[in-house]
Amino acid sequence: MNLIYNSDQYSVVEFGADTALEALRSGGYEIMDKPGKREIFIAGSLAEAFRGNVEKLIASNPNAEQFDAFLAGYDEVMHNPVIMH
Repeated sequence: MNLIYNSDQYSVVEFGADTALEALRSGGYEIMDKPGKREIFIAGSLAEAFRGNVEKLIASNPNAEQFDAFLAGYDEVMHNPVIMH
């Protein structure tokens, strides 16, 4: 597990590939909307597409607002409430 992005609006945690777990065969990402207190975990082909899109975005040297705008594209699919343990 590796925190790869953190702003006032979002945080993104990367989970490395784990061939012993089907859900993490290609790794995965947890994207959290902090003010909305919701998150999504993506794995498999979605995680691979996310990784590719992030790499393209990083190549353009984005600022935090641009990166947050990119992550806002996932807002509609974030249905899991963030619960602290």
